[in-house]
Amino acid sequence: MAEEPHAIRRGRVVRAAPLLGTASRTAGEAVVASLRKRVTGKDDGADFHARAAERYAQRLGRSKGVLMKAGQILSFVNFTPAVDGDYQRIYRAALQRLQDDAPPMPYEVARGVIISELGAPPEELFAEFDRRPLAAASIGQVHAARLHDGRRVAMKIQYPGVAEAMRSDLQNTELLATFLQLGRPLTGTMTRLDVKALAREVTERIGGELDYRAEAANQSEFADAYRGHPFIRVPEVVPELCTGRVFTQDLADGMRWQEALQADQELKDRWGEVIYRFTIGSMRRLGLFNADPHPGNYLFNPDGTVTFVDFGCVTRFTPGQVRRIADFVTATVDGDADALAAAVRAIGFIDPASDDPPAPEELTGWFGSSLRSMIEPQPYTYSPEEAAEIVQNAFSPFGPHRSVVRQLTTGPAYLFLMRIDMGMTAVLGDLRATGHWDGICREWDRGGPPATPLGEQDQEFWKEHRANGNLHRAGSVGG
Repeated sequence: MAEEPHAIRRGRVVRAAPLLGTASRTAGEAVVASLRKRVTGKDDGADFHARAAERYAQRLGRSKGVLMKAGQILSFVNFTPAVDGDYQRIYRAALQRLQDDAPPMPYEVARGVIISELGAPPEELFAEFDRRPLAAASIGQVHAARLHDGRRVAMKIQYPGVAEAMRSDLQNTELLATFLQLGRPLTGTMTRLDVKALAREVTERIGGELDYRAEAANQSEFADAYRGHPFIRVPEVVPELCTGRVFTQDLADGMRWQEALQADQELKDRWGEVIYRFTIGSMRRLGLFNADPHPGNYLFNPDGTVTFVDFGCVTRFTPGQVRRIADFVTATVDGDADALAAAVRAIGFIDPASDDPPAPEELTGWFGSSLRSMIEPQPYTYSPEEAAEIVQNAFSPFGPHRSVVRQLTTGPAYLFLMRIDMGMTAVLGDLRATGHWDGICREWDRGGPPATPLGEQDQEFWKEHRANGNLHRAGSVGG
């Protein structure tokens, strides 16, 4: 009997087989393409990579869960060590549709999940319910609806079987390690990262997304903090229509990523600053970090505001951790090698028992490379090329900072922070966003004055929040 197109494969071996088969087929085709080029002189590289990228997108889209989430990450982060420059765009273009346009489940299947979770069909729960999904992503798909009181909402419905599939993936680090190494048969230039350790870290964080009640609590916390903010939007949750497998929030409008990239540069600069202030500012002020920064989770509005959705994966930091991160950033930007070495030891980036720890100036070079947007003359413009270079240099044990990279060792929260920072760098690079990034961070880390007009609005908002007693966790660092 043929497999239903919406069915999710389960079991470690079954989940691994299609992707491993695709990787093997791609590696074989790479050899054939290379031989053809030697014999005929004809370069079929673009056609070969286009076919390979399409296969990976299809396989990951049907797999859902952790595998599809990995595809989403690779759709917006430049992994130049794995795929040569021009060909990398082919893979990113194919994988970008996994952000919100994956293969959906049929309406009757989605309706069954709603009945199972809420005890009634959508035609009773809602005045209107759109059978066609607005978006289909890694764990569930989203439908627009209208409540009986007229409120427009969006309901996310988890795919049947995705929880079991993800639990299988979470135990299958070999599968994710294979995925992260996919580029190696193509070019042979993949760096020798500990991809199994990275896979374990990613899967631990993603595992928390299976219970939509946790996502509802996370999003409510962000919505409470940013309610009434002048340029950051977080949709309100509808708690009575949230369970472990269905999640309902106010319907949010806005441009999707590909449309936003076509906007004029002034608007993209503003959106870039909003994303930066939300991503880094939430960690500095609230100790909260939305750890799923792919562009499919942003809705861009013509007035320069950005709506943030999908809070299934949130990392929390203590005030002490936030302070140590701020100290490390300040020392890096100031070029204070001794202060940076102390901050690195406090965070635990380098094993204190190391027989040959990196010299302070080596630490300054490595962290300075990652924070060049704050160190170089302001305003600074992000670019895709520099974003790719930052990712490559930051984690390559054979690059210019190899003495540091080879000794990196840190806790899960900080490791995930580094990955999300790389993701944000990639997003700002694609926007080619220009901003006063150093001045913005000085607002938080050194109590500096607002660096931009948006900073003035932001500062006024948080002052009112404090005056009204609404700043439950804020103020641990900076203003």
